[in-house]
Amino acid sequence: MHLADRLLTIAITATLTSAAWVVFGSAYIDRGRPAGPVTPADQAEVAEAGSGEGASSPATQAARAPLERGAPVRPGRAEVSRLMIPVAGVRPDQLVDSFTDGRDEGLRLHEAIDIMAPTGTAVVAAAAGSVERVFNSEAGGNTIYIRTTDRETIHYYAHLDGYAPGLREGQQVRRGQRLGTVGSSGNAEPTASHLHFAILRTAPDAEWWEPATALNPYRLLAGR
Repeated sequence: MHLADRLLTIAITATLTSAAWVVFGSAYIDRGRPAGPVTPADQAEVAEAGSGEGASSPATQAARAPLERGAPVRPGRAEVSRLMIPVAGVRPDQLVDSFTDGRDEGLRLHEAIDIMAPTGTAVVAAAAGSVERVFNSEAGGNTIYIRTTDRETIHYYAHLDGYAPGLREGQQVRRGQRLGTVGSSGNAEPTASHLHFAILRTAPDAEWWEPATALNPYRLLAGR
């Protein structure tokens, strides 16, 4: 075979081999890509994968924020089981869903429910946990913040008339333990005593005062 013929054969063979690798490589890469737009199921899978160790760090939260925006927040273990109505004698059918009601002339949402009861009615722990903060504020009056045992949730009790004797920060409380009594302290209407009860999803290593995601207590307490 002449030199020119050999060079032509080599060139044709190289071209065909290169084309074959391009086709194979594209097929291989495409196997790792989503077939279409990212679905809610895809987002849930990614969020679940990022929920392990280190997921609560600022960097991880920032990375996951686009996936979680607008998605429903799943209750923690303490909400799914062993959560009780925190006012003695109140039945689920007596609760009213005021979670999305406006406050301050519509400037903010309530993000809690008001459990109506006469002044002096016992307020009890909705779930077991540790008392993180006991103090009097201008808006909430006599308040209590309790972090659940899984450390993922904080229960906020406000407008109490008074505290149970000996209640203190750092104390461990059991589900149903008396915390204080219903009242109208703070900015509550004196003629409409009630417990302002909020549920806040948080990170296990976050402080009680750090921003958290509010859950609707009505859905959990009334089973709706």
